[in-house]
Amino acid sequence: QVQLVESGGGLVQAGGSLRLSCAASGRPLSMYHMGWFRQAPGKEREFVAGISRTGGLTYYTNSVKGRFTISRDNAKNSVALQMNSLNTEDTAVYYCAADENSGGTYYYEFDYWGQGTQVTVSS
Repeated sequence: QVQLVESGGGLVQAGGSLRLSCAASGRPLSMYHMGWFRQAPGKEREFVAGISRTGGLTYYTNSVKGRFTISRDNAKNSVALQMNSLNTEDTAVYYCAADENSGGTYYYEFDYWGQGTQVTVSS
């Protein structure tokens, strides 16, 4: 199975940017459809962005379209989430997830998860 480790979270002011990274080990990342999810305090885990095995297909939840960009580098076994124009509603723990099948937008469609990285956006 694959192991996932996120990094790049932190504290940023509204309007700023952060780039999250997800490093994979154990199996080639190219075997997996990848996604980013987030969970704010008291809320359910929600889908943020997804990317197909080759990177040819990307998709986003409406609230981040035009601000966030998901990408992958299978040669480096990594996935990234570039987040621009951050606002306080983006504050959450962000999780990287891998799916052995065709991915999706629900957390139960993904098989493997990282430990999460905290993103805090101040006003």
